[in-house]
Amino acid sequence: MTFLKWLVRIHKWVALIVGLQIVLWILGGVVMSAIPIEIVRGEHKIAEHNVQSVAIDEVLPLADAAKTLGATTISSASLGEMLGEPVWRIEMKDGAVAIVDARSGEVLSPVGEERAKKIAERDYNGSGNFNSIALIETPPSEYNKPGPVWRASFDDRDKTTIYVDPLKGEVTARRSETWRFYDFFWKLHIMDYDDGADFNHPLLITAAGTAIFVALSGFILLIIKLRRSLIVWSKCRKNSQTFSD
Repeated sequence: MTFLKWLVRIHKWVALIVGLQIVLWILGGVVMSAIPIEIVRGEHKIAEHNVQSVAIDEVLPLADAAKTLGATTISSASLGEMLGEPVWRIEMKDGAVAIVDARSGEVLSPVGEERAKKIAERDYNGSGNFNSIALIETPPSEYNKPGPVWRASFDDRDKTTIYVDPLKGEVTARRSETWRFYDFFWKLHIMDYDDGADFNHPLLITAAGTAIFVALSGFILLIIKLRRSLIVWSKCRKNSQTFSD
């Protein structure tokens, strides 16, 4: 009997403590299942561009492109495009990335304000207009990468923000009010209130374990209550039959 009393007390207090988090888990799940992830990522606002082919003899050899940077050894390189023009993106041994025009050999990195603005506008296919652009040395947590980075904003209803890496000349993140709303509930859901990147931390594991305890103890108490109710019902039924006889 003492064990049952203590089990009830512990169950009530633990359920009271962890109950709010359980509600947040459910609420976060509703938000994350209701909003398509493509909308959250802003994929519906990405402009489509036909990739223009380029003749092989027009492409500057990688060795020559590396020489324009004064590099004798590199870590990796890829031939891509920037604003519709072919470019080499070359990564040095120290991790630094440089952009070289694959036709002229001109070094294009770091990307300046005007070119970063064009990259952002070329990527954007929403209903708003370009608003502003700024080079951010220490980006906000929503970017979740180190700076510096160009941050271009647009005046649509969703307050779309496009981040352009000045060293790669590429869009590296798209953010919006929808993304921020989703991210808020994601952080509550995984209980990581910093950058929302860690879902294996002790606080979440402890809360999940506690929630399991609440569920199991509640199930045990339910079985005990049903058993008691069944015994009382059985006794009442017997007494009723005895009285009738």
